[in-house]
Amino acid sequence: MADTLKTLICPACGKEMEKVFIPSQGINLDICTKGCGGIYFDNREFKEFDEQHEDITKIIESLAGKTFEKVDTTQERICPNCGAKMVKNSTSIHKQIEVDDCYVCGGKFLDNEELIKIRAEYENNEQRDADILKYVYATVGKELDEVDKRHTEAIQNRTATQKLFYKIMGM
Repeated sequence: MADTLKTLICPACGKEMEKVFIPSQGINLDICTKGCGGIYFDNREFKEFDEQHEDITKIIESLAGKTFEKVDTTQERICPNCGAKMVKNSTSIHKQIEVDDCYVCGGKFLDNEELIKIRAEYENNEQRDADILKYVYATVGKELDEVDKRHTEAIQNRTATQKLFYKIMGM
């Protein structure tokens, strides 16, 4: 989805968001510079800014020297682009940072300073993905070990008739 050109209303504080052009990516980001400091990313824009090597100078400049109002991060958020209810999702297996995702248009809203925190968790997406795989394998591995243990015990507890049946059946 391309940049939305309409003026968006911040889903966290209700103030009008400012379009900030990021020349290195050719993207207009919607940033709440006069309210809470939140950032709205249209579909697929976030991946241009989530790694430490990616340039966020213009974002930092647009927020520098401003005081932002506190918002209730637990409140329900409505997507400023399409009007759908946004869903809170953790950004990593650490579950320390939650962002608001729109499952309808693919937009993503980050509260003030969440982009900095997300970038600090991992240097790049490869590290983030490796951490997820490590977590999944550790979890699934334990479950598979338990299934294998129960299967081995079941085989050992078979009666002579059952053993003969399974041998004939090739099991």
